[in-house]
Amino acid sequence: MSNPQDTFYSGLQQTLDQLRDQGLYKPERVLASRQGAEVMSEDGRTLINMCANNYLGLSGQEWVAQASIDATEKYGYGLSSVRFICGTQTVHKQLEQAISKFLGTEDTILYAAAFDANGGVFEPLFDENDAIISDALNHASIIDGIRLCKAARFRYAHNDMADLERQLQAAADKRHKIIVTDGVFSMDGTIAQLDKIVELAEKYGALVMIDECHASGFMGKTGRGTHEHHNVIGKIDIITGTLGKALGGAMGGFTSGRKEVIEMLRQKSRPYLFSNTLAPSIAGASLAVLERLSSSTELRDRLHENTAYFRQEIERIGFTIKPGTHPVVPVMLFDAPVAQKFAARMYELGVLLSGFFYPVVPMGQARVRVQLSAAHTRAQLDTVLKAFEQAGRELGLLKN
Repeated sequence: MSNPQDTFYSGLQQTLDQLRDQGLYKPERVLASRQGAEVMSEDGRTLINMCANNYLGLSGQEWVAQASIDATEKYGYGLSSVRFICGTQTVHKQLEQAISKFLGTEDTILYAAAFDANGGVFEPLFDENDAIISDALNHASIIDGIRLCKAARFRYAHNDMADLERQLQAAADKRHKIIVTDGVFSMDGTIAQLDKIVELAEKYGALVMIDECHASGFMGKTGRGTHEHHNVIGKIDIITGTLGKALGGAMGGFTSGRKEVIEMLRQKSRPYLFSNTLAPSIAGASLAVLERLSSSTELRDRLHENTAYFRQEIERIGFTIKPGTHPVVPVMLFDAPVAQKFAARMYELGVLLSGFFYPVVPMGQARVRVQLSAAHTRAQLDTVLKAFEQAGRELGLLKN
């Protein structure tokens, strides 16, 4: 008779072997340097980095690191506590106020991660009398957060306003309704139609929540986000986001909105109540980032220039990309093993990329996802484009 422990571990190993055989295993690229437009791999090679969420190029900036050091010297390494016991410092309140001012909201609550922000927002605010109406391609953290809530669940086809209206009609008997969407969808670079969503919300008496992880800091004329991009500032009820992408690139998340919402989350949001306080080094550096972004759109403007150039040139070479204007540029390869091989070849050519495939994206929609940064120079982008062309021809992906 087999030992249950042995079958457990052998089953795991069998699944891992199958992932490798199917080309679905996700390797980790180990860096021996700070994050930036160029990074050093553990084997000492210098690579152009095209797969970080470092949209504004701030992750490796010396002034951001120094702000983190300054906060550490003033406030220490950590709090050894949660916020409501003895883990709140002036830097946390200052950052919450700065985020609120930046986004145009009344109040903000910080979390250890954006995943926690989405995981902790629904259950304290909604129950079985309410309805959550969610875009089909919303981030996993939103999906998991909704699962923790007893509200009725409705899902509308991705970015489909007609289906959203049908779901709002189906939820008509519910007390409160909230439409939930990513502001920008990270796999496709699709920008949610917030102006139309707000119109439908007003028509059917619904609230609106957006996840701004891939928007805060650079979407809109002054980088406030998708709600600025669509001119609906002041019409979004709940905004969640991250400090771990454009806003410095460390970690930490937030939920921002009306003061009543934020106060209730402070009282009942489980990831907030039962997780250690965000490190003061991260809070201090994030505060410095917001101060800088509030005074200039230079980085945001450079990012969008790089994005427009790369999108134009990658199509000219002959690759298929998802249309759009966002710095997430999905280069479609469709087959998972091909995406893996392509990413591996690009790595050999000095470009850091990752392949994405099922279940991260739908079956048959495998891709490499390029992410532009304000830190990329035109020379670096031209080098990357040449590598794309070389790898594409070697793997028989280009027709012309």
